Amino acid sequence: MYADEIEQYADKLKLMNTYLISTAKVKVSPTSYGKPIHKFYWVLDKETVIEHIKPSNELEKPLPPPTKLNITTFDRIPHMMVDSAAEIDILAIVLRCGPQKYAGRSHQKGREITICDNPKNQFILTLWEDFGEIEGNEIEAKMATEADLIVILRRSIGISNYQGLSLKTRFNSTIRVDPNYPQAVELINWAKENKTMFLSRASEKTSTSSSARPMVVTPDGQQVISIA
Repeated sequence: MYADEIEQYADKLKLMNTYLISTAKVKVSPTSYGKPIHKFYWVLDKETVIEHIKPSNELEKPLPPPTKLNITTFDRIPHMMVDSAAEIDILAIVLRCGPQKYAGRSHQKGREITICDNPKNQFILTLWEDFGEIEGNEIEAKMATEADLIVILRRSIGISNYQGLSLKTRFNSTIRVDPNYPQAVELINWAKENKTMFLSRASEKTSTSSSARPMVVTPDGQQVISIA
């Protein structure tokens, strides 16, 4: 909304209300000032029609479960071009969740988790700042209380080649624990069948010393080193 439209719609749009909006303009978010959070944005003007939808106490049919994921498998990551703008979506099993700590001498806090996907390729994913505090605490709590390994879906994850190839959260990343996708359910079942193998590899191959960088050795001998 711009200029007079701000005052015009100020009293019409209220938080936690539902509206039917017609004839609004949809535009592509500009990229001249950096990567936007949303691909599109709406513009309301004098021609826009806004109708308030009255709340209903009737039970609505639940939406069907999602069926499609456009994810990047771990075996493709080493062959991808790594740059500051590269973002991928990944689905993986969590093998280890480290504590949240400051990265080197900086004031940035991060938490490293060791993850793998179906082909057993392992990577370290760094959860920076709030991701380590919020989603990291959720992952840590579930791993401490649940018998089975957990699967997480991460969107808009960055790739880093600092001191080895690894993954990291970005400002627009999202993390879902045990998402309800067919691919996730399949991976969860596969993790249950191979839980003993996963836990033995994580305990034998992952350093837990506070003075050393965690290092994971994948089944094919490739080393994955922490970036923090």
